[in-house]
Amino acid sequence: MPFDTLRAYVEALRKAGELAVVDAPVDRRLEVAEIADRVMKAGGPALLFTRVRGSKVPVLINAFGSQRRMAMAFGAGSLEEVAQRLRALLAFTPPGEGFFEKLGALRALAPLANAVPRTVAHGSCQDVVLRTPDLSKLPVLTTWPLDGGPFITLPLVITADPRSGRYNIGMYRMQVYNARETGMHWQRHKHGRAHADAWGKKIPVAVAIGADPVLTYAATAPLPPVLDEYAFAGILRGAPVKLVAAKTVPLKVPADAEFILEGYVDNEDLRSEGPFGDHTGVYSLADRYPTFHVTAMTHRRNPIYAATLVGKPPMEDAWIGKATERIFLPFLQMVLPEVVDMNLPVEGGFHNLAIVSIRKAYPGHAKKVMNALWGLGHMMMLTRMLVIVDADVDVQDPRTVAWFVLNNLAPERDVVLMPGPVDDLDHGSYNVAYGTKLGIDATRKSAAEGYERQWPPDIAMDRATRCLVDRRWREYGLDRIMRSLHTDDWSGQGQQALARLMRSPGVAPMQPREK
Repeated sequence: MPFDTLRAYVEALRKAGELAVVDAPVDRRLEVAEIADRVMKAGGPALLFTRVRGSKVPVLINAFGSQRRMAMAFGAGSLEEVAQRLRALLAFTPPGEGFFEKLGALRALAPLANAVPRTVAHGSCQDVVLRTPDLSKLPVLTTWPLDGGPFITLPLVITADPRSGRYNIGMYRMQVYNARETGMHWQRHKHGRAHADAWGKKIPVAVAIGADPVLTYAATAPLPPVLDEYAFAGILRGAPVKLVAAKTVPLKVPADAEFILEGYVDNEDLRSEGPFGDHTGVYSLADRYPTFHVTAMTHRRNPIYAATLVGKPPMEDAWIGKATERIFLPFLQMVLPEVVDMNLPVEGGFHNLAIVSIRKAYPGHAKKVMNALWGLGHMMMLTRMLVIVDADVDVQDPRTVAWFVLNNLAPERDVVLMPGPVDDLDHGSYNVAYGTKLGIDATRKSAAEGYERQWPPDIAMDRATRCLVDRRWREYGLDRIMRSLHTDDWSGQGQQALARLMRSPGVAPMQPREK
């Protein structure tokens, strides 16, 4: 079942043993971030700080910081389960003429009804209405020593296209300048920025902090302009998002969010924003961005302030990125059915590197996929490096991928350099927002691609011998030695061999030795 509110999700985390409550007094400047960083790097729980100096509002951080919590946020047992929900919708085929066929088709499409938000007369996000807002009352965190100030790091920035009325919800960091003004870091490639350009000087904006977990995820998702985040969240949740009219701006906001900031962005009021310790692991430097003027603030009674911390991976956002990898694979396969799987490694900040396996069908197929991926949505600017491998390569096993790429690569034939747009935060590029991306075609080559030699087969033991050794394993007397090994020190092949061993008759499951 979906969580209607952030606090319902927090309670579920508490019951599942996924939440640690910190009652000791802590400072919002750096101290909370240092605690959170250590917990994130160790794969620890979500944290709820109840006594943040200078504010009466508790801070929730690391709420999405593991695969388990990310799946819990969707009310699912795994991220694959969420992907299968979407895959079932995308697999829809038009019904035949029969009554039962049509009825089955209607049932298959029923989840799409959840894409339509439901407007309600009152939402708990407006339990308290402050016409004279004061952002200093919020426990906004300063996360790294060289940051330009405190930043709201988990905001849902809500805008509407003045021409079509279509909504966008983006997650753009907001540096707090004073009690009623913040920066608005929407970059040139973002949909919120496109809305701002369409409005002109003054753009009505609402910002939700602490929405339900699925809607918070949707604000980070790389959606096309035709699908807004309210609709996408409704589909993922299996229930429509509840909205309420904002008090002072012509926008609808999540009815049960913890906080809503209302106001406008002034496109002509540009100020220095940053530096900011970013998800790239380095500081994004100060630059000029428009200012958000807060004209009203509403909130629930006894609200929770939701925040995140970004920096050198792995951090909380790594698992949000993994959710995107799994959830958007079915969409990618709709456009490119030859794609088998995709891995966005955490070490690459989940977008600097994409490893994709394909069913190769013709010469140059891998390069066709590269060009298609670099033309899709946010991948056009964010995916700094693409590696394409054959369908039988497990892209989720980095060691296997590395072996395959390093064995197959001929740089003069397989490396592609593609100039084009890059992320504003890409500090490696000589120019802001324009640079070069790297593609590696590590697929096996044929004569049709100019490879006139015979491609060598991979080394693999024959099935009969593997089965023989499986049956006789206990006779060899190696059980004790094998059980003492550090299983995480093994290569991918070693782990596969161990997996085969554990499937052998009469062999008890092995537990890795404590380090």
